[in-house]
Amino acid sequence: MIQALDHRAARLEAWVRARLAAPVSWSVVSADASSRRYFRAQARARSWIAVDSPPESQNNQAFVDIAALFRGAGLNVPTVLACDLDAGFLLLSDLGRQRFIDVLNADNADDLFASAIAALVDWQAASRPEVLPAYDRATLWREIRLFDQWYLPRVLGHVAGPEELQALEAAYTFIIDRMAAQPSVFVHRDYMPRNLMMAASLPGIIDFQDARYGPASYDVASLFRDAFISWPEDRISTWMHAYWQAARARHVPVADDWRTFVDDVALTGAQRHLKIMGLFVRLAEQQNKPAYAADLGRFARYLAPVVHAHAALAPLRAPIDAAVARHAGPL
Repeated sequence: MIQALDHRAARLEAWVRARLAAPVSWSVVSADASSRRYFRAQARARSWIAVDSPPESQNNQAFVDIAALFRGAGLNVPTVLACDLDAGFLLLSDLGRQRFIDVLNADNADDLFASAIAALVDWQAASRPEVLPAYDRATLWREIRLFDQWYLPRVLGHVAGPEELQALEAAYTFIIDRMAAQPSVFVHRDYMPRNLMMAASLPGIIDFQDARYGPASYDVASLFRDAFISWPEDRISTWMHAYWQAARARHVPVADDWRTFVDDVALTGAQRHLKIMGLFVRLAEQQNKPAYAADLGRFARYLAPVVHAHAALAPLRAPIDAAVARHAGPL
């Protein structure tokens, strides 16, 4: 029993114990950037994952449905063994204790990314419209605005005036137009080593409940321009090329021209990185999760070459250069 369990965690533990019909050893696994929390329940020499996912803020039916969608594509995701959607409790199979992020190094990265690429192509090749919610322009706009709403004022101490905001919005429009012009596929939205597990069948895939139908390059940008670990550009290029060849062989609708594909990934990544810079500041301030702010410099460094490569992104150059300077030092 966890010491000083809060009310919801205590209810979840009782619910799990009733379903397993056995005494349960209980431990915290993690909490993510949302209000979800994960616990490991152990009984009879087996383990399960119990999820506290408050229904007022989480779409738990979507988790169940999207898990089935992943399994239908032949991918390794947790099995939903029991759920109480009204309470926001789920009992899942346990994909293990190690994530890719826990073990990735220069020696094993090629093999682990090869498995991640293969699974991603399988997921995208299974895509079909009107199954997942659209990753639409309204959502992309709401996300990208987090940069000027949270990062600029809270970290750089700068509030954009009307003219500057108009210029930033023109840059945002360029990015979002490029994303909207891409064909749509199934998008995990956080397909990165933190959400890939060292399971018996690689990779185990978690944290997929926010999946959408959107830009074909989105999960590629998530995987290779990771929020928590960075790689040399030559290795990223090699992995991206391997993905691009595999995707085209499976008729995933990525750009046929390599340079166009690389630029699609860069601009799609720019939207994601701007979003996350604002989101991580908001998490630190509103939810008392300051650890996320430690990686802000990583996104600024991802963004710098992109904003300097496109004239349409000139309004972002000064704030991104300032962010790079603000977060100088090792990550």
